[in-house]
Amino acid sequence: MNNFKRNTRAVAASLLLALLAAPASALEAGKPAPAFDLAGPDGTVKLEKYAGKVVYVDFWASWCGPCRQSFPWMNEMQAKYGPQGLQIVGVNVDAKVEDARTFLAGTPARFAIGFDPAGATPRSYGVKGMPSSVLVGADGKVIFEHSGFKAADREELEAKIKAALGAKK
Repeated sequence: MNNFKRNTRAVAASLLLALLAAPASALEAGKPAPAFDLAGPDGTVKLEKYAGKVVYVDFWASWCGPCRQSFPWMNEMQAKYGPQGLQIVGVNVDAKVEDARTFLAGTPARFAIGFDPAGATPRSYGVKGMPSSVLVGADGKVIFEHSGFKAADREELEAKIKAALGAKK
């Protein structure tokens, strides 16, 4: 492994450790999801903007391998369920927004993206690892949380989204 890769991984690991060491409030199903107001490539991203929609909030980082795998799935879910009231919101936690923009250039998002280089949003959501996601009901309340992403998760996550959209009506 060359020095650049070693240094990049060391920085990523230290950022994740700092994020994990920060005080975090655990989310509870049925409680209101914490509000956020973040700058994004297409303008401001606010949770309240999606009131009345089911929102899948995904926390990701440019250095996260499973995040790279989750983006095509989230694009598919946004296209498939967006017309029924789903909004996917990706919250990037990179310390440098440019790292996130580089990731997005190679792995495009067809859903809302917000940048949180200070890490306030993942702290308020109690995020413990990358990627992590939270499904928020149309009523603004937390339905469930999920950590990680692998192919085997897709079916269960889609079922949760469908159930939340069905309950919305």
